[in-house]
Parts: sequence; structure tokens; C-alpha cells
Amino acid sequence: MNLTQALHRNASAYPDVIATIFGERQRTYAELSERVARLAAGLHSIGVGRGDRVGILALNSDHYVEALYGIYWAGAVVNPVNIRWAADEIAFSLDDCETQVLIVDDCFAPMVTSLLTRSKCLRAVIFCGEGDLPDNMFSFERLIEQHPPVVDVRSCGDDLAGVFYTGGTTGFPKGVMLSHGNLYSNALAAVAEEIVCRAAITLHVAPMFHVADCVFLNASLMGAATNVIVPAFDPARALQAIQEHSVTHVLLVPTMIQMLINFPNLREYNLVSLRSVLYGASPISVATLERAMEALPRAGFAQAYGMTELSPVIMTLPAFWHSPQGRSRTDKLSSAGRPNLVSEVRIVDENDQPVPTGTVGEVVARGPGVMLGYWNRPEETKAALRGGWMHTGDGGYMDEDGFIFIVDRIKDMIVSGGENIYSLEVEAALDKHPAVAMSAVVGIPSQEWGESVHAAVVLKPGHSCSGEELGLHCRQLIANYKVPRSYSFEKNLPVSGAGKILKREIRRPFWTQSGRQVN
Repeated sequence: MNLTQALHRNASAYPDVIATIFGERQRTYAELSERVARLAAGLHSIGVGRGDRVGILALNSDHYVEALYGIYWAGAVVNPVNIRWAADEIAFSLDDCETQVLIVDDCFAPMVTSLLTRSKCLRAVIFCGEGDLPDNMFSFERLIEQHPPVVDVRSCGDDLAGVFYTGGTTGFPKGVMLSHGNLYSNALAAVAEEIVCRAAITLHVAPMFHVADCVFLNASLMGAATNVIVPAFDPARALQAIQEHSVTHVLLVPTMIQMLINFPNLREYNLVSLRSVLYGASPISVATLERAMEALPRAGFAQAYGMTELSPVIMTLPAFWHSPQGRSRTDKLSSAGRPNLVSEVRIVDENDQPVPTGTVGEVVARGPGVMLGYWNRPEETKAALRGGWMHTGDGGYMDEDGFIFIVDRIKDMIVSGGENIYSLEVEAALDKHPAVAMSAVVGIPSQEWGESVHAAVVLKPGHSCSGEELGLHCRQLIANYKVPRSYSFEKNLPVSGAGKILKREIRRPFWTQSGRQVN
């Protein structure tokens, strides 16, 4: 299993198929393969050897694709840097896994001087942008132009492919080591389950530094897809790309779906080509999902569940279970689906023993997608992979049909007056209110109950609503003890670079006088 195999195959079997579209620039699979092989030679020329880490700090582009595969081709290891991080966080990730070479674009070139000051390891920077070459940087294009193609090192199997840093939603980031076998098996499962089909036209609006789009890209290349790329998510730009290029498949996180369906001019775009919307990376309420399916009736929706440590997908809920036919048999829309073709999943108690059907426990998984471990964190690796199973930190249960329902992050469970309250259930109730665009529920300190339920709410444009009204709405759907006791109305919710809502940022103001974020 080596990630460059798809390039070799496509350059031979589909050399004239368009591989990437970025703005006005299009490149075939023959051209992409040639540029990747030349870039690998360029990386070798500046001292990048097998196993060396090379960082990418850039917005989405065709150059990002070339950089990823050029690093693999050279036998090196990619460190895809979170574009939302501050300079100190970026420097930490570079030094933590000893990244000596960094590829940057126009957007992040101004940060390089600061990074060189902060980082002890960084020694060379490659500029892959469209503007003038900054001083003291190597040119991405010249490295390609000036070096003949080099033979693919063909790293494979358990060879390290990338160090993917966790998004920081739960604390300080850790470097997740993923192998060629990890990423390849996950992409292969996506193709087998028709998440991406052959000759698709895929749209990349999710950040390419995130492992979700990385595997979406790998699967797309396996199917010789045409990859339409936009620098970052924007509803109008995404809709225009779908219309202009007849996009068939797209990967979106729930916050992106919400922004699309709330976009005022949505109905002005021709979206008839769109056949598949793959969503995941964070929770989505059934109410929001139903609105999305109504807004995009020609598209089949499919959910992918997982985490960076699992490369990332272990469960899928295919389009059939979103369709009227599937839902008429049994409603699984609120589930995360069933294990994919390469994963085994269990629900266990605090002693790692399987629990009965329908009982809430921790979701654990094993299979070829499970990470090699955390970079230089053997104790944390041992704790996460105890017994040979990756412990996800998610609480859930399995029904009699083998579908798994996620009730909450274990750490996000609110304990109020001795009752366990799952934030996802409360958010699902809030999101059914016609004025609510999105919500995030957290536990805040309570002298009486230990914790009380607080909701941060974003309203739809042109709508108004009070906390009292939302409380009355929720009492019709969930038990009284689960109903939020306080509300804040926000313009936006804080999100990570991958689009996940940062609940710790919502909690923080309420817990400033406490040494922890739970009672």
C-alpha cells in the first residue's frame, strides 16, 4: 500500500484526464505525475531525505496536491500545518516533529520571518505562491523546472506518511503518526463504499491540511477523478465552483453545510450535477440535515465518522439510509452508521469490557487505519491504544442492527444534579427551532447542581428569539432537566481550522475562577 500508486496508474491509464482545476489552471494526470516526480527531485536537492519531515502551510491549491504527493514520492513525511494556528503553535509543531523544510504560499509567506525566529529546527522555506519570490526562499516552480524526474522511493505499508497534529479542540495538539498503509486502506474503503466513484468531479473546499480532505483526495485519485480546488470555504465560491465545473462529489463539515443552506442566494445556482455530499468531522443535528437534504434534493448524503487517529474514518452511513426509502424501513439518520469495510468497532465500559446492545459506553476501534501512535508520546500512545483498540473518547451505543449512535464526547457530557446530560441531544432540540441556525451546548458552574446547561446560539439572518422562547420549545422535545438554564446569542461560534466548534472557548469565560472545566 503506497499513496503514489494512483498517480502511476493514472499517468499510464488516464494521462489526458484533467487531474486538478485551480482557478484558470488545469493539469492532466500526465502533467501532475511529471511535476510530482520533478518536485521530489527538487526536495532531494535541498537535502530532504527518506523519513525527513516537510511542512506545508498554505491554503488549498493545486500546488498543495503536488506538494503532498511530491513529499510522498521523495520518501519524506508530510506535516500539514493547521492554517488557523498562531506563530507559536506552528513553531511548536515544526519543532515537535523536527520539521526542517516548510512550503508556504502567498498567504503565509509574511509569517516566515517570525517562524524562523521561533523555530529551532526550520532551516529552509519553499515558496509555492503566485506572487514574487520572497528573499531567502526556494521557488517551488524552479525546483520543478530545474530538476529531471526522480524515481519514486515508493514508501509503503508501515512507512510513516504524515504527522497530523490534532486540531486542539481538547487541549494542546499531539502529532498523530499515520502510515502509508493507514491512509491507503482508508481511501480504499471510501472507494469500495462508493463515497467517491470513478471519473467523479470532486470539490475540495474543506482544508487540505486536515486528514479528512487528505483521504478524500487520495480516494479521488484512486478513481481518476477531476479535483476542483478552491483556496478556502466560502458559500458563494463553493456554489459557483459546483455550477461552473459540474461537480459531482463534495466533502463538507457540518458548519459548511449550515452556511450553504442559510446562504440567501442558494436557489440561484444550478446544482443539478451534485450527486454526493459527504459530511463528517463534527456532529450535525437531524433538523439541520433534513434542511440540507431538502435544499439539495438531487444529492445523496453520506456520513463519515472517525478521528485523526483512525486515518480518519471507521464508520459510514451511506446515502441509502438518508433516502425516503431507507428511512421508511427504519430511521437511522441520527446514527454514525456501521463500521466500514476495514474497521472493527465495539462499545466498552470503563474496564474495556463490551457492554450490552443499547448501553452507552466508549466507542473503540481497531483495523488497518489505526495510527502508529503519537509522535514522541509513548505513554499517551499506550493509553489510547490499550488492548490493541483505539479509544475514541466518544460515548455511544450500538443498536440491534449494528448501527452506532454517538451521544456525546465523554468529556462534553454534562453532569447536573447527578443526571448525565448529553450536549448533542440538547443541540438537536435547539436546532429544530425555526429561528436557530446553529447551537453549541456546554456545562457551566452551578452552586446548586454542580453544572448547569448553557447554550450558545446563532440565529438565522432576519430572525429573533429569546432564551425563554427557546426554553419553551425545548421542553416539548426533551426532559426539563436537560433544558438550557442560560443562553448567549452569538454572531458566530468559535471554530477550529477544520470547522469543528471549539466548545472549550465557549466554556472558558464561565470557568475562569476554576482550575478545571468540570465540577
